[in-house]
Amino acid sequence: MRTSLLTLLIAGCVLAANAQTPAPASNPFFQPSALPYQFPPFDKIHDSDFRTAFEAGMAEQRKEVDAIAHDAAPPTFDNTIVALERSGMMLTRLLKAFSNLNASNTNDEMQKIDSEMSPKLAAHQDAISLDPALFSRVDGLYQKRDALGLDAESAQLLERYHLQMIRAGARLPESDKSALKALNVELSSMTTRFEQNLLKNAKNGAVVVDKVEELDGLSAEQIGAAAEAAKARGLEGKWVISLQNTTIQPPLEQMRNRALRERVFRASVARGIGGDFDNTSLISKVVELRAKRAALLGYPNHAAYALEDEAAKTPAAVDKMLGELGKASLLKAKSEAAELQKLIDEQAKAAHAKPFALAPWDWAFYAAQVRKARYDFDDAQVKPYFELDHVLKDGLFYAAHELYGVTFKERADLPVYRPDVRVFEVFDADGSPLALLVRDDFKRDNKNGGAWMDTLVDQSGLFGTKPVIINNLNIPKPPPGQPVLLTFDEVTTMFHEFGHGLHGLFSRVQYPLLSGTNVPPDFVEYPSQFNETWAREPAVLAHFAKDYRTGEPMPKALQDRVLAAQDYGEGFATAEYVAAAMLDQSWHQIAAPAAPPAGQVMAFEEKALEKKGMAYGPVPPRYHSPYFRHAFSGGYSAAYYAYIWAEVLARDTGSWFHKHGGINRANGDFFRAKVLSRGRTMEPGVLFEQFYGGKPEVGPLLEWRHLELPKTEPR
Repeated sequence: MRTSLLTLLIAGCVLAANAQTPAPASNPFFQPSALPYQFPPFDKIHDSDFRTAFEAGMAEQRKEVDAIAHDAAPPTFDNTIVALERSGMMLTRLLKAFSNLNASNTNDEMQKIDSEMSPKLAAHQDAISLDPALFSRVDGLYQKRDALGLDAESAQLLERYHLQMIRAGARLPESDKSALKALNVELSSMTTRFEQNLLKNAKNGAVVVDKVEELDGLSAEQIGAAAEAAKARGLEGKWVISLQNTTIQPPLEQMRNRALRERVFRASVARGIGGDFDNTSLISKVVELRAKRAALLGYPNHAAYALEDEAAKTPAAVDKMLGELGKASLLKAKSEAAELQKLIDEQAKAAHAKPFALAPWDWAFYAAQVRKARYDFDDAQVKPYFELDHVLKDGLFYAAHELYGVTFKERADLPVYRPDVRVFEVFDADGSPLALLVRDDFKRDNKNGGAWMDTLVDQSGLFGTKPVIINNLNIPKPPPGQPVLLTFDEVTTMFHEFGHGLHGLFSRVQYPLLSGTNVPPDFVEYPSQFNETWAREPAVLAHFAKDYRTGEPMPKALQDRVLAAQDYGEGFATAEYVAAAMLDQSWHQIAAPAAPPAGQVMAFEEKALEKKGMAYGPVPPRYHSPYFRHAFSGGYSAAYYAYIWAEVLARDTGSWFHKHGGINRANGDFFRAKVLSRGRTMEPGVLFEQFYGGKPEVGPLLEWRHLELPKTEPR
């Protein structure tokens, strides 16, 4: 996402306004890339380039902004707002490359630079956002906006600049601005440390297995990937189970060894608690600082501040929605748990063994057995049909072509930062070049966990730039020569992140601040969750679900069972998500100065879940606080609810498509024109209504998840 003047979603840095740094000819950031689409010249980027470029980039932008703020000419839209959009081009180039490399291919030096530069960029941002002369010009234009004769997109740009400067504290007295600047600098340091600790804790917490027999139940490909992970750490003859971001680790579904399942689970939930990379102390400090900042800006808590500029608007609205879904999901989850416990008891009796109570490390294992018995298949049976390249080309790319007419051609002539990173050029229906799509699919120790989309170049009519989009996944890499076989969950994740990618690569706006995915979290997750629809669409599934060994399509009967099985376990899936979203709200609805100390962080979490009625042992939250990246370093603070909020829009959209004939060009082109190409040129709610023809409806979401909201008691 773009590091704009007023929307810094990536950590970075500042420098004194009078600093001067020479521009070395060899530094790749001092000029736009000469490569196609201004693709970053990764082969020419070295760690030694970053500090110099940061210093020079910030000095350049500060000089540009000073000239705007103190222009002797009266403020106009062009000499103030458009000029601000044009400022900081070098810093943006740098941050795009640095943030992506630091997230997906980091090293000790980049992390050191990140730690040094984060508070500096926070101060740099404040120096701009809180500049009284600059705000005076922006505010003056805003007050007479109706008389400026602006087109709709330009009017939106002016409104966004004005609102974001106010929310940044532009109207505060100077004494409060000083306090705010100090809070922002400290917060940037804390959240950067949290992020870096996540990576270190994931690496240090990985489970080392000494005997291959302990891995009973895993496929040959998974065991091979575990051996490769061990080899990469210098642990020849051992196996490493790497940890994903989430609480429940994917291999738990297949591990027959209950002791190892428990060991993996406990390693997962222990991340970030104590030790050299403790995150509980950071959580306490981040919550305290965010609450203080909210109070300084006139809000009761950080959640109230964050939600004001999103579709939900208020914590009360989010709490109501989560509360209703929480009750419905937990009711269903307990029903699922009873079924799993019955299976455990039956198996124990048959084996003349002592039964045990269902634990969180057991859920996925026994749920897979129920699913197999009910739908007559398991992952080992279907994974050969989900080979990575088939899913990519015959699934994601095929659906995009059927909907939007676009085609994809792999390019090997652009420099990438790792050999297994791939680049595809995207062509529009008329054959014209549209964008580049970069794919970094594999897990490694120096890469952030989870899956995400970002931009290396934003689309902008102002600069004449076409988008360069990157999708990151964390698929375990098998040994050389072995196929990359996916679970259906991993297939769905690919479609999800590609939905974000389409939102970026179809952008057709003038101004970078409004481009692509520069929309609120509770709207940015809408196109991505809608794109998941096509992973389950029978026509699309049939096109990519082919046995990698023979090319034979998945039998129709098996395909039907795979689709039917996706409906099983929605109680657990929804409950674990809602519990995490409630934790996010609980932390960020704390008013200053009431944040619990580090030693009470986990106790606060436990009490918060009890208070919300979501403390149910077999179903832990999807993220416990010490590794909850979304909430404490990932840009979704008080906004993790956004996934379910946006899913209402996504399922409404899926329903609309099927009512209008399903996957076809007319529907795709309409959705592209009304939503995917528009960025934030209008407010997100308006964009949705202009596409859908009315307000969002919760019915399609409940049908998709097979849930029922609690019935209102009669009065």
